[in-house]
Amino acid sequence: MKLPSLNTQILLGAFLGIAIGTALIALGKESIVTQTSLYAANLIGTLFIDLLKMVLIPLVFTSIVVGVANLQAHKQIHRVWMSTLGFFIFSMSVAIVVGLLGNAIFHPGQGLHLEMFQNAMNNFQAKQQTPADFFTKFLHGLFMNPFAALAQGEVLAVLIFALFLGVALVIGGERYKNILVLLQEFLDIVMQMVRWIMTIAPFGIMALLVKLMVTQDLALLSTLGKFAAVVAGSLLLHGVVLLPLILYLVTGMTPWRFWQGAREALLTAFATSSSSATLPITLRCAEHNLHVRKEIAQFVIPLGATVNMDGTALYEASAALFVANLAGIDLNLMQQLVVFFTAMFAAIGAPGIPSAGMVTMVMVLQSVGLPAEAIAILLPIDRLLDTLRTAANVEGDMIGSLVVQKLVRNEKHD
Repeated sequence: MKLPSLNTQILLGAFLGIAIGTALIALGKESIVTQTSLYAANLIGTLFIDLLKMVLIPLVFTSIVVGVANLQAHKQIHRVWMSTLGFFIFSMSVAIVVGLLGNAIFHPGQGLHLEMFQNAMNNFQAKQQTPADFFTKFLHGLFMNPFAALAQGEVLAVLIFALFLGVALVIGGERYKNILVLLQEFLDIVMQMVRWIMTIAPFGIMALLVKLMVTQDLALLSTLGKFAAVVAGSLLLHGVVLLPLILYLVTGMTPWRFWQGAREALLTAFATSSSSATLPITLRCAEHNLHVRKEIAQFVIPLGATVNMDGTALYEASAALFVANLAGIDLNLMQQLVVFFTAMFAAIGAPGIPSAGMVTMVMVLQSVGLPAEAIAILLPIDRLLDTLRTAANVEGDMIGSLVVQKLVRNEKHD
């Protein structure tokens, strides 16, 4: 009997995870069945994420080196660089504007007061960090011992070293040809490992969604419901309408065709809340399902998983205005512009791991004088909203690779 495609299996896994999670909630968290199921789900889900993280650093390193070398060989590196960074800045700008407009229209937080959340704020120690300190630390983190970066899983530092190495291999030309061939073969081996890991993806996604459903306190959403609804609605508007519209206008690809090809990556991003962990699957979807040329996919997508964070930027801008509403502060246009630029910069610096946006959120709040401790208010709903914003981050990376491919092809023909 022929099994359904992996795409279909992952979709079935997601539906099953939500159904099982709902059934376990009905049984009650104290039930033996629920506890046993939760243990099994945690075991399988953690195994799946750990396997993805295992191949992450070798994949980022080899794909960027090989991607840069291949682009240089085709004399396209400058065009791809400019198109990639241009698209990332544009898409994050659109996301932040959507987040700010959502707050301007619906005013979540008005009517509530910071005093209601005083206990949560008192029990939370925010790490104070000015934008200048953050920038210094961010810059310092870009350039470090490559072996330490590889060992510690510092994706951004690995990416920077890989860019330097890729350019050095191209400048060296024939002299370093053997090293490039070796790295290309190593990349093929890593992608083979990804194919093996993908065989358990339906079970991993099912387990992660079961855990998410059972462990999140949905009752807390009622207090912060309006803000959660505004953020979720803004993320859906950006991910379901605006990004596919940009894709269609630039490339002519229909949203349905894109979602068919991107489904595995989007569901994995939703379940894992980690654009870094999803990277192997994002690359696979872009190359095999959406037919992005290897050298472009291997450059744009690992870079995007590190610096292109549409969902995170939108969420951080929204949250700053939400906290301002709670505090009864009306941010003027200049302050909103400060939020705009700080949210973009903070999103670029946020690591692609679950709830990483909370780390950089402090900087966004402080940029307009809001209490940093107020991020404690958002902690109960952060994990739930993280699923949607990570899916938006990953979608932006895949659409970016398709847009860059089209722009480069057009320039080539001009």
